[in-house]
Amino acid sequence: MAEQQHQTATHSRVVKVESAVAWDMFIAKAKNQGSLVVVQFTASWCMPSVAMEPFLEELALIHKDILFLLVDVDEIKEVASKMEIKAMPTFLVMKDGVAVDKLVGANPAEIKKRVLGLMN
Repeated sequence: MAEQQHQTATHSRVVKVESAVAWDMFIAKAKNQGSLVVVQFTASWCMPSVAMEPFLEELALIHKDILFLLVDVDEIKEVASKMEIKAMPTFLVMKDGVAVDKLVGANPAEIKKRVLGLMN
């Protein structure tokens, strides 16, 4: 059982972005592949943000063709600033390197609806 839990933890489908350079790389790669990107802007001190992370992971397991990213606004301020993030959690849906939808707040049903809407 312990080994199975370890596997789950190491094979997260949500990628934590560690730097502005990594952000640019992920967005460019998704753009080249024509993939949708769903980004959760979060902060470790924001309980609604932390509470949304398992939901994002669940969504990522269902929609394997979408790139799911997690950005801690305190760790990568320049990305949060560039994307005009002012509250946590904020979810961005990006297509072709451009934000096409933005949702502020912890609202799992609305996020799911918007992701499904953009896939069609």
